[in-house]
Amino acid sequence: MEKYITVFINGDPFNFNDVMSLKDLLLYLNFNLNVVIVEYNKEIVADFNYDNIFLKTNDSIEVITIVGGG
Repeated sequence: MEKYITVFINGDPFNFNDVMSLKDLLLYLNFNLNVVIVEYNKEIVADFNYDNIFLKTNDSIEVITIVGGG
């Protein structure tokens, strides 16, 4: 029996059955790491820490994409 991990990304559940870092998840979901701000469990994360955070069940991730314009 496989153990699934469920995290919440921008309020929506996301299930996976492997160990993923925050960076792995962002890349898997095709986010451009140069133009996002990430909040992990209600704390803003510096981009150099994405590799050091490994996801656990019920973690909450908010991803904000920076868009330029005029």
